Amino acid sequence: MKNVLEYFEKSAADYPPKIAAADDKKECSYQELIRDAKKIGTALSRRFTVNSPVPIFMEKSVDTLKLFFGAVYAGCFYVLLNPELPAVRIGHIAETLEAKLIVTEKARTEALKEILPQAEVITFEELIAEESDENTLLSIRENMIDTDPLYANFTSGSTGVPKGVLISHRSVIDFIDNFTQIFSITHEDVIGNQAPFDFDVSVKDIYSAVKTGATLQIIPKALFSSPAGLLDHICEREITTMIWAVSALCLISAFHGLDYKVPEKVNKILFSGETMPRKHLDNWMNALKNAEFVNLYGPTEITCNCTYHKVQRDRDYADGLPIGKAFPNERVFLLNDENNIITEPGVTGEICVSGTALGLGYYNNPEQTNSRFVQNPANKNYIEPIYRTGDLAYYGENNDLYFAGRKDFQIKYMGHRIELEEIEKALSEVDGVERACCVFLKEKSKLLAFFTGETTGKDIRKSLSSSLPIYMIPTSYTKLDSMPMTKNGKIDRKCLAELKR
Repeated sequence: MKNVLEYFEKSAADYPPKIAAADDKKECSYQELIRDAKKIGTALSRRFTVNSPVPIFMEKSVDTLKLFFGAVYAGCFYVLLNPELPAVRIGHIAETLEAKLIVTEKARTEALKEILPQAEVITFEELIAEESDENTLLSIRENMIDTDPLYANFTSGSTGVPKGVLISHRSVIDFIDNFTQIFSITHEDVIGNQAPFDFDVSVKDIYSAVKTGATLQIIPKALFSSPAGLLDHICEREITTMIWAVSALCLISAFHGLDYKVPEKVNKILFSGETMPRKHLDNWMNALKNAEFVNLYGPTEITCNCTYHKVQRDRDYADGLPIGKAFPNERVFLLNDENNIITEPGVTGEICVSGTALGLGYYNNPEQTNSRFVQNPANKNYIEPIYRTGDLAYYGENNDLYFAGRKDFQIKYMGHRIELEEIEKALSEVDGVERACCVFLKEKSKLLAFFTGETTGKDIRKSLSSSLPIYMIPTSYTKLDSMPMTKNGKIDRKCLAELKR
């Protein structure tokens, strides 16, 4: 297999009338999905060159999925521009993509033109009105290879500009084949999508469904502010599989949603993004006594996840939940500061990953690509690209890996991997700010801003809301007369953190 469309087409052949995907407004069978994707693919092939990005300004929906697969049929890769992102950030992404033509739905045309007035816009409605051309699609397909790019998701960047992580067909196929087999995902499953489509957790939802012929239920974002309504929806849609961010699961647990209703049909809960608090995990496990729970770990750059741990109900986990062992065909190992491989238990080192699942790098960003996708320093004999995650871990019992924090200023917050430098750059650009520093208190899950200058925290927050996604906006703002400094002349982050403990 060399193209994810083979997943799609097999499921369409095996289950043509079955519901492939549904949102709060419409549903679509596998037969309909492939028909519309081919129409869109034909139309896009006349407007985009092979292996170029197709920027899509849409919220997650059934129609968005049609555009994704349409882009693939056109021999391109898709990039979702989430309308909820600040205009400045969308502009940065469009600039990186060198996007001249952007796809959206008719209702969002004016909003898009306000953000990107120079861009040409084409609508979903225009694309789907065209007829498919099987000869054109076949010609494109014959020239595709498995390392062609499939999608790009943009993550936080230390330079203040988001980085587009580019993932190939081969990487997704390699991961999803193992993922669905290990966790027994089949055509009988109903996958409840929580994650936005510009967040790589959704990749597991989308491709687990099309690989197995399962149904993808796209849960409306609005329901995540109403635990009761969310649980009603999960039950009504008969969801069996939840591949969710930890924060979303905790939301239901924290508001005692499981006292209101238990989603009895759920038999698999796979979580990732940050450490799962034990009390919230216990709430879920007590409510769903027969369900399987899995802790997943991995950055966007290695295609979703590289390790997993199936939670054992009779284990006390005194040392916390491990991130587990590597998925098949992924090599996960630890390097010390001297770039030697660590094998002994209890010794902390940087998590490094090699294998087919590695991304293609950061789109149109060779400097950042070359700094993180590097030759394995422990291998002097042949080319072995690895991704240096910047995450720290150690080996515990049963040779399981345990997460041990970050090596640099990158953090995990609200399920997202964030560069503190990007927030600090945005802070420093606010009028009235002289110096700024951002600190993350992991134990309290709080993102703190410290600043000197003439402005106020209220004004800073207002300014940041126009340039940063909501998950990157600090929780609190503390004005200082001066920044504490280390003996090396750097801002003393430990001292700042102690001010709020």
